[in-house]
Amino acid sequence: MRFVIYTADHEPPHAHVVGDGEARIDIESLAVITQGNMSDRDVRRAVAVIEDNRQLFLDTWRRYHG
Repeated sequence: MRFVIYTADHEPPHAHVVGDGEARIDIESLAVITQGNMSDRDVRRAVAVIEDNRQLFLDTWRRYHG
């Protein structure tokens, strides 16, 4: 899986996850915003990665979006 935070994106703070499908996950609440063709299992794994590295994801989001 590849985790991406786009520099020209919008609130809420979220990460795009690309692998076998795509998903967008809210960094703060860990809610799945969208899930496009990504298996539930992979989405759960992506959420776990974001949860384990939440501060890094938030710091990265804030670096680009203030």
